[in-house]
Amino acid sequence: MSAIAGIYYTEEKIPLNLGQRMMQALGKFPADDVKMWNKENVFLGCHAQWITPESIGEPLPYYDYDRQLVITSDAMIDNREELFDRLGVQRREDRLMPDSQLLILAYSKWGEEFPKQLVGDFAFMIWDERKQKLFGARDFSGARTLYYYNDVQRFAFCTVIEPLLKLPYIKKQLNEEWLAEYLSIPNMIDSVDVRKTVLKDILQVPPSHTITVTNGKVKLSKFNILSFDREIRFKNDEEYIEAFRDIFQKSVDSKLRTFKSVGSQLSGGLDSGSVVSFASRTLQKQNKTLHTYSSIPVESFNDYTPRHQVPDERPFIGATVEYVGNIEDQYLSLEGKNPYSNIDDWLEIMEMPYKFFENSHWIKGIFEQASKDGMGILLSGARGNFTISWGPGLDYYSYLLKNMKWIRFVREFQSYSRTMGVGRSKLLSVISKRAIPSLSKSGDYQFPMLINPDFAKETSIYNKLQDYGMAEDGRFPDLSLSREQKYFLDNEFVWNANGTSFSKFSLQYGVLMRDPTNDIRVINYCLSLPLEQFFNNGMDRALIRNATEGYLPDKVRLNQYFRGVQGADWVHRMGGNWLDLIDEAKQMLSDKDINSFLNIETLRKAISKEMEGPEGNVVPSPEIRILMRSIIVYRFLKSISLKGGDTYEKGMESANTTIIGY
Repeated sequence: MSAIAGIYYTEEKIPLNLGQRMMQALGKFPADDVKMWNKENVFLGCHAQWITPESIGEPLPYYDYDRQLVITSDAMIDNREELFDRLGVQRREDRLMPDSQLLILAYSKWGEEFPKQLVGDFAFMIWDERKQKLFGARDFSGARTLYYYNDVQRFAFCTVIEPLLKLPYIKKQLNEEWLAEYLSIPNMIDSVDVRKTVLKDILQVPPSHTITVTNGKVKLSKFNILSFDREIRFKNDEEYIEAFRDIFQKSVDSKLRTFKSVGSQLSGGLDSGSVVSFASRTLQKQNKTLHTYSSIPVESFNDYTPRHQVPDERPFIGATVEYVGNIEDQYLSLEGKNPYSNIDDWLEIMEMPYKFFENSHWIKGIFEQASKDGMGILLSGARGNFTISWGPGLDYYSYLLKNMKWIRFVREFQSYSRTMGVGRSKLLSVISKRAIPSLSKSGDYQFPMLINPDFAKETSIYNKLQDYGMAEDGRFPDLSLSREQKYFLDNEFVWNANGTSFSKFSLQYGVLMRDPTNDIRVINYCLSLPLEQFFNNGMDRALIRNATEGYLPDKVRLNQYFRGVQGADWVHRMGGNWLDLIDEAKQMLSDKDINSFLNIETLRKAISKEMEGPEGNVVPSPEIRILMRSIIVYRFLKSISLKGGDTYEKGMESANTTIIGY
């Protein structure tokens, strides 16, 4: 795992101090080694964090003299053995070969098509000296970040944004188009145009894309490795389950490649529980213990949630820990931490406004604790809802009803009713309204409009959202069940924010986040299955429930009623900061520059409703969410004007910095 950087000039030599500026800006992150390579008009740098055994002492940037190729790489390649076989690498060599040198061999054999052959999380740049071009790529889901600047004569790139701002020709200017997307989309998506960032001068390589830079011209090309048209048909359910277990185990095992300790986020649900159950078995064979980190509410929290929601998941987590074994579990209440007090830290790490503030305190808290405990890998099951545990039951039954698949509907409907303990008439009413929306008397709830209407009109934002398949109010299109999974997996903007946060938090704390549910091998297998593997005998998310028999306790595996709600106490946590929050919101209202972007009427109503604070009512309201989103934007916009004049301090502070050149 690394932070990479580089500069390429088409017509002149690069002043050496420019590369040093970029590398110095990366000095705030922990590093095992820092190296630079330059030759006249090309500079490459790497701020390396050693995670895998092969990365210890890995020379990055790496120059291959025979092939005249130079690479700087932030990559964790998971299908190493397959690639070694296809590339003809001798067995005695493959154990020691770092991922960066494996990428060089793959580029030499397959050229610009080789990212299609890769499984893993990666961002890299290769300088091809013979062809005088830069070539790079970002993995299919954007698990690693890669930003760049280009003005024909000059091209620069980096894993994070701040080092690019140390170059004298790059300005810290707001990209109003990006901000319009952020403010107008009510869900957790930041923007739909993933090429752009919050800063006008800085772009990013989208997930599933390669980038080629030749003579100052930049070409982005999408590579598709999702198998939408493939369908697997086995003889029986047992064969589907056996194949899934084999693929998922390979995915999990490939994510455990580290000489350090291995940790995992763990909730009381299926996704993280499945990851932990498969990982623990492998680690036990390696004489390693799996460390798990779970978020729990503060002791003073009074649960306001409905009976089927569970803010404190310890009963389910404990059942998983006891059943799986070989686990050292930690439960983090993070007293004194809350989403409001975390804003500045999150903005510094993310380098952009963010939306998932409700979970910000425990995400950051888990990374901090994992780093203190010496973890190299932190496992996650974040993408499981659309891969291993996809299968929204009510949507499926609505699909059967709407498409008049009567026999299967009746069988599944009756089984689901018995399983959930819900009366058939009540359940049929819910399903009918989903299948035929006109039967619902109440109108759909709409999140309050945060964007200034004039700003929305000026940027034509709603037309743009429609171009990306979203409704005028920013909601996802009404998709059929058969298209829903594919839509969320194939659109880069759905997962870009996830990858950005994981990449930057990994770099900040020196702990690499890995998600086996996001492995392309697992995703393609899930995409190729018939619907019936996800819904069976009244059981939603049937694939993972069946596949984890013997891996997870039935209390977790067969639970269809209780749902964990991590971070449910986030409003309660902010009680001590409430007056500060309201005061800051009022200051925001008086800022004329901010007013041109935000919907002032919406903010006034939100402030009026939330003036008294959360005492006696800690249920998160749309208004408090509006205020939090607005304050996050407000602080970021102030940082642009306050920090726009950053100056460079001469000198390199890292004793490990090496300049490689010839």
